Amino acid sequence: MAIRKHRAGELVIEQTRDLVRVREMLTRAGMITVGIEWPAACYIVAYIGDESVGVIGVESKIDSALIRSLYVDESMRERGIGAALIAAARKAAHTRGARHLYLFSTDAGELFERHGFKKIAVDDVIAAIAGVPQVEYYRGRPEELAREVAYHLDISSDGVIER
Repeated sequence: MAIRKHRAGELVIEQTRDLVRVREMLTRAGMITVGIEWPAACYIVAYIGDESVGVIGVESKIDSALIRSLYVDESMRERGIGAALIAAARKAAHTRGARHLYLFSTDAGELFERHGFKKIAVDDVIAAIAGVPQVEYYRGRPEELAREVAYHLDISSDGVIER
């Protein structure tokens, strides 16, 4: 794996296969790590200099994708890092053929709503993107799923040039 050096203080967003780093960040955040090895998953890391300060995952399936595991170090919040990660995840999902983007959240709903996501029924997400690791994790744990709020964003027009 190539290691890139970043400029001190510069925010860089990069896709990664360094699942050890991803797992460490998610564990530190108390987030679910089950399924991060899924071959179709994509993880994107935010760096300030060479320090990883945020992560987001995308689990794609045919024409839909699920955003999972958005995390930004507490000391780095309110700097636009979460927004940059969401934008990168949206682009990654779109380039993988997704027309619809879904997610579950318990405490970041406002952030996602600012980026155009709309609340939907949890069952709609389960039906739309069954089989991806995070959905299957929650299907096996209905008590945890009951605490989640579901969101959807239509990204079918991303990249379309209107004339």
